[in-house]
Amino acid sequence: MLSIGIVGLPNVGKSTLFNAITKSSVLAANYPFATIDPNVGVVHVKDERLEVLAKMFNSEKIIPTAIEFIDIAGLVAGASKGEGLGNQFLSHIRQVDAIAHVIRCFEDGNITHVEGKVNPKRDLEIIETELRLADLESIDKRLPRLEKQVKAGIKEAIVEEQALKKVKEMIEKDESSSTLNLTEEERKVIKSFNLLSLKPMMFVANLSENDLKNPESNIHYQTLCKEAEKRNVEVVPISAQVEFEISTLDPEEQTIFLDSYGLTESGLDSIIKKGYRLLGLKTYFTCGPMETRAWTFKDGMKAPECAGIIHSDFERGFIRAETVSYVDLVESGSKQAAKEKGKVRLEGKDYIVQDGDVMLFRFNV
Repeated sequence: MLSIGIVGLPNVGKSTLFNAITKSSVLAANYPFATIDPNVGVVHVKDERLEVLAKMFNSEKIIPTAIEFIDIAGLVAGASKGEGLGNQFLSHIRQVDAIAHVIRCFEDGNITHVEGKVNPKRDLEIIETELRLADLESIDKRLPRLEKQVKAGIKEAIVEEQALKKVKEMIEKDESSSTLNLTEEERKVIKSFNLLSLKPMMFVANLSENDLKNPESNIHYQTLCKEAEKRNVEVVPISAQVEFEISTLDPEEQTIFLDSYGLTESGLDSIIKKGYRLLGLKTYFTCGPMETRAWTFKDGMKAPECAGIIHSDFERGFIRAETVSYVDLVESGSKQAAKEKGKVRLEGKDYIVQDGDVMLFRFNV
């Protein structure tokens, strides 16, 4: 399951956003460290294609994919050295697939800012610095332990040392992770370290309700977008307060509410879509009278690997995959009609699964 960690300074709207995501009662008080432990919420990923397929196959139930959000308590300057609630937060972030960094872009005299005033550039740099310092500490602990193995000529240790030194240099020069030039071997080694500064990231600009229709009119949002461009990071404009209001409505009311702000989807849906894009994730479907189900896979995966997501036996005994694209299936009106038009294909072990494929796996163990 994809997991996204929600990070940010205290009082930027993280817990309000998390409450909206899970409709849970996470304490969202107006003081730092209201969220003491990481709160985990699992939400379903909206996909309009599921409803269409379920009707076509007369499925008894629909099973969407899910995404896990982890609300990580407010970091402060010095967290990597134990300030605030310190390193315990940083350890929670290490486990996530991607980071959503919530940055305050609204003025409100009733909600104190931990640094005195609203300044997205400064807030962004505080969090970035803490994540990088935490990585630097991990690397500096690890490098001396590799020395003996490197001197002994152990290949794995040499590769690990090279990779860690490259990341260390990137951090010390304050460069973006996009400048990091790792070999495939080094990339595999570094992955196990779960380094924070290498995790895919998006910026979530928390705006006031009034700025939601036209985020570009907000000076803080403009500043954040400039900083994001330098780092090649996407910005999702939201209003955490509006998201919370949306979460209390039924689906029909939600659509009307979003229309009133000129929005086609909620901020939460935007965050999920960006998360999928960041991590190169796509969706295939399995359909039948019992259920229509969505499955998340990594772009570039072949049919047997995708079959293995359902069950390891499917991958081990993979024979072929009966496949039709969602678009072809809907245009044909039924699976039988798609077969008659030659749109249903039998794909083998080398087939690279595409987003929206409707699949039936044949296997034998």
